[in-house]
Amino acid sequence: MNMLLKRKTKGDLLFDTMNYTLLTIGMLLILYPLYFVLIASFSDPNRIYSGEIWLLPKGLTLDGYERIFADSAIWIGYGNSLLYAVVGTAISVVITLMAAYPLSRKDLVGRSLFMWFFMFTMFFGGGLIPTYLLIKDLNMINTIWALVVPGAAGVFNIIIVRTFFQSSIPDEMREAAFIDGCSNTRFFLGMVLPLSKPIIAVMVLYHVVGFWNGFFDAMIYLNEETKYPLQLVLRNILVQNQVNSSMMIDVESYAAKLRVTELIKYGVIIIASLPLLILYPFLQRYFVKGVMIGSIKG
Repeated sequence: MNMLLKRKTKGDLLFDTMNYTLLTIGMLLILYPLYFVLIASFSDPNRIYSGEIWLLPKGLTLDGYERIFADSAIWIGYGNSLLYAVVGTAISVVITLMAAYPLSRKDLVGRSLFMWFFMFTMFFGGGLIPTYLLIKDLNMINTIWALVVPGAAGVFNIIIVRTFFQSSIPDEMREAAFIDGCSNTRFFLGMVLPLSKPIIAVMVLYHVVGFWNGFFDAMIYLNEETKYPLQLVLRNILVQNQVNSSMMIDVESYAAKLRVTELIKYGVIIIASLPLLILYPFLQRYFVKGVMIGSIKG
């Protein structure tokens, strides 16, 4: 190690110093807003407004979280988001895998034509109004299916998974399995899927993040507040300052309501981000491997 350090020239040291400096600055630019939201959710809103909060929380209070946890709309939104994420991810991952595997097979007749039709949908779409009319004609308005079915098959994800299959599942394995009497279905379920854990983890993470953070489809297709996902509840609080009246029952002045609303905003952001922050460390190992294989090889 000492020999390697001695071999570095002044230019190498300058380059390393600049790299570490720029990476550190970039890291701080990304992490500090998240850190500020965290400390602000525990701080006195008056001190937030006065600009005193920037490094450490001041005037520690749990008032925001107490009001959030006491609000039924937050918990209903949490449950709805969890339901939509689980059901939507399951449907999307199954469809993506079932579409990508045949397209990765060289013996599929007309696979280029099928791929062209998939690619066509990436550049041309019907638009919001025709899509809404279609969802309405299918009687999916104000149902979970309006959120999980229309975007279930993502062409970009299908391409990534297809590339993974092409680069990671050798034809010799399939030929050997077929010689032993293995069917296509058994080969896919018994050999392809167990070897595809990295890319499956990537797809699960992609779709969970997408469904958990999604609010636009819910805003368009859902009519009942009891079916709103957490992100739509959060949007109403952040953008429109629509805080449930039960949170403000003991707040009298308008100025006090604004301060409490600000505290609730920060708290809801933290609560909404927790599931993804908890999930990611368990999938990180597969995520990095799957992305590299699925996007570069082939």
